[in-house]
Amino acid sequence: MSRREAEVLALLGAHLSNAEIAAHLHLSVRTVENHVSSLLRKCGVADRRELGRLAGPGSAEPGGITGLPAPLTTFIGRDAERERLLELLRAVRLVTLVGPGGVGKTRLATKVARAAQGSFSPGGAFVDLVPVGEAYVAQAVAAALGVTEHPDQHLQEAIAEWLGDRRTLLILDNCEHVIDAVARFAEQTLSRCPGTRILATSRERLGVPGEHAFALLPFPLTSATVAPVPLTSHAELLFLDRATAADPGFTADPATLALLCSRLDGMPLAIELAAARVAALGADGLLTALDDHLRLLAGGRGADERHRSLRAVIGWSHELLDKEERALFRRLAVFAGPFDLDAVVAVAPGTARSAAADVLGRLADKNLVTVYRRSSAARWKLLETVRAYAAERLDTAGEAEAARELHLEWAAGVATALEAKLETAPDGWTTGSWQDDFDTVADNLRAALARAPDGPGDAPHRLARALGHLMYARRFLVEALGHYETAARRAPAPLQAVADLRAAADCTYAIGDAGQQPFGMLLEAAGRAREAGDGDLTAITLASAVSTACRHHAGFEEEAPYARMVELLAEARAAGDPANPEVAAHLAAAAAWLANEDPAPKTAVPAAAGGDWADPAPVTAAVEAAQATGDPLLVSAALDSATFAALKEGRRRHACRVTGERLALLETLPRHIPAAGPEIVDIFRMALYGFLSVGDLPAALKVARQAMDDDLVGGSYLAAAQLITPLVLTGRFDEALTLDTAVWEGWQRAGRPFGAQLSAPVGALSLAHGLRGDDDAAQLWRSRALNPPDRQRYGHFMAFADARLALHHGRFDKVAELVEGALIGRSTSATAPYREAVAAELAMAAELPGAADRLAATSPGENEWAAACLARARGRLYQDNGQLHTALAIWERIGARFERACTLLLLPGRADEGIRELAELGCVPPKT
Repeated sequence: MSRREAEVLALLGAHLSNAEIAAHLHLSVRTVENHVSSLLRKCGVADRRELGRLAGPGSAEPGGITGLPAPLTTFIGRDAERERLLELLRAVRLVTLVGPGGVGKTRLATKVARAAQGSFSPGGAFVDLVPVGEAYVAQAVAAALGVTEHPDQHLQEAIAEWLGDRRTLLILDNCEHVIDAVARFAEQTLSRCPGTRILATSRERLGVPGEHAFALLPFPLTSATVAPVPLTSHAELLFLDRATAADPGFTADPATLALLCSRLDGMPLAIELAAARVAALGADGLLTALDDHLRLLAGGRGADERHRSLRAVIGWSHELLDKEERALFRRLAVFAGPFDLDAVVAVAPGTARSAAADVLGRLADKNLVTVYRRSSAARWKLLETVRAYAAERLDTAGEAEAARELHLEWAAGVATALEAKLETAPDGWTTGSWQDDFDTVADNLRAALARAPDGPGDAPHRLARALGHLMYARRFLVEALGHYETAARRAPAPLQAVADLRAAADCTYAIGDAGQQPFGMLLEAAGRAREAGDGDLTAITLASAVSTACRHHAGFEEEAPYARMVELLAEARAAGDPANPEVAAHLAAAAAWLANEDPAPKTAVPAAAGGDWADPAPVTAAVEAAQATGDPLLVSAALDSATFAALKEGRRRHACRVTGERLALLETLPRHIPAAGPEIVDIFRMALYGFLSVGDLPAALKVARQAMDDDLVGGSYLAAAQLITPLVLTGRFDEALTLDTAVWEGWQRAGRPFGAQLSAPVGALSLAHGLRGDDDAAQLWRSRALNPPDRQRYGHFMAFADARLALHHGRFDKVAELVEGALIGRSTSATAPYREAVAAELAMAAELPGAADRLAATSPGENEWAAACLARARGRLYQDNGQLHTALAIWERIGARFERACTLLLLPGRADEGIRELAELGCVPPKT
């Protein structure tokens, strides 16, 4: 289960209602309901009462090793090896269990993982890498841990953040075919996550520094020449156990058993395959058959011979199959992972379901097919050693190409069916059986696409497009982008490529690479639409490119020239029919953004009523055109142009109201499709920016918490960072400081450059420490905030923090420099009112020349925090208690506890109340 589900389960154990859990974890009630539904399914219980009992006193801790294979047979022997591996895991961070195929590495690793669970209370995951391709090792681990990607945080980073420094165990099983990718993953993970241990199984060591390789050998053998004695050899005990399961009446003398196991080189898989035949041949017949078959082998004994002997036993088992069994057996080689009966029938045309089920059962009885269980559905799989042999048989029979084509068609059908399942449950898309079903077949779908013939084609195109959608919904965002790009290349027709390229462009926003990349994709898509002769789609796509270039400057290495955008919009207008509402909406949106970008824009004019300001005509036209379509995505994008226009003119309250309209659209946006990604990401970003810009701290804190829990933008160190600024401004220093280590270490693990998204939170942490009198910590975070080379871009909040700390502590030695520094930057930015207001109060407190004039000239800029700060400054300057009471009322309204306490100190008879309040916040009293 995921970490969030574990938290929900623990609170269910404390008998909290869904509403109480939602409040405790800062989630929506609907999100809690989804988590409870997922827990009911995963834990296999009927109701929340049973879930509560699972989490109650004496029950197992949530966590544990997820994905451990359920043993279907008894585990025999390996006691010494198990204890040694447990000992190594206590001392070594990377242990690789090395041995030939069929020696029992997976079974032993599973046994060790079960025994070690108590030492890894946060849990971990068992990851079967057999069906996994070179590029998808991180996805396999993430799926097992319940980790997904978020904007500006790729999957390896998300995994590292989830693991953190907790003591967690990862079992990476069957690494040999993806050994380079596993080695990279292991090295990166261990370097970033000091509490993580990795147990890998492979036919060769990973070659990572610090690795301890533990060789697993076949079972030791009893000499066949000694007199019969009671069974002590683990090889013989294993043979007897499996033979008795196949034939309850089986008996054999110890000498015969010893000879059989000797012929099989003590290899557990060879022993199990041979034992499955005793019902038909008996011990003596089995020995004779083995002697005849193994006589064909050349070469000496030893490790290489074990591979040959195992191959010989598989080949011998294959020869004993009847024609029907052989035909189906080799067809199963196309499956990279587990498969169900429908899949089997799909790759074996002409085979009835009943016949396929019967043959599968017979192959399972002979240990050539193993049963695989996930959730409640029964599936089958081939062990990798067996599958490799089956693949050779498929090639020899000349059926490989036809079988792979059938597998591709099956995969495309399964993927589109999963899409339909996803689409029919929009309210529960983040949970539900579609995810379990998808995780089970994902590696098979990837393998089918990777093996598809080059060039355009209907089946590979359908599969790639469906995988893009499914991976996006599963929140494997980078992979989703890659599949959509593949779909565009594989598209049989230009219009199909247009849809794929547009989806790929939308994916980039969820990844965090908005700007240049989607702009180029949209221009390519427009060219394909023009090639297909679809004028309306050409217009829509060109207009989208213009809007993208104007909305996302930061994503461009060099800003797109304004004249070029004007030309593109003219091309769009010439291509499309403005009577088409969708075309009209996109054209109007692009025109609105171009109006915002105009080097000589017209200023907005006062509205006829209400004293507010009206949006410029292009912006109004864009909003009206979008509303006419009824598409919430188009409405949100148009409203964003209105927000930008308002902020550019300093109309913060108007911009905030428009942002509130966008927030109200969130519930209507289809979150499982890439097209919604750009708007979801931008709505949260602009809402936090807008509420902070007007000083509405409760609303800013609420939206930051909402974003933290959002499935797309939340859950990462960046989402946690966005909580810090409103927490500090509202005086919630304890909560803000609990996030500092997680945010900073998350940023370090990610290896990301310092950007605007961290400048305010890091500056706020310096402010919080400084207000509490911890100058060392304040200086540490200040140095971090001012570390980027572009101080003009990233130092604005720190300039406010420096001025506020100087005011609080009465440090006036550099006051002129601090005041001027606080005034650097755009006056329309979100931080400007805070900086300008505190600069005015600081100048007044330090008695700088012209301080009174500066105070009189400073506007609150439609910001409540700034209005309160300026009122307090006037109250102090003119000894005006009315102004101080005005400031106090505003601080209370916006929840700024620290500033309220500082203001109380200035009011007659209320100083003691202010001191008590500051003490509760852990802050030292001000000196001014």
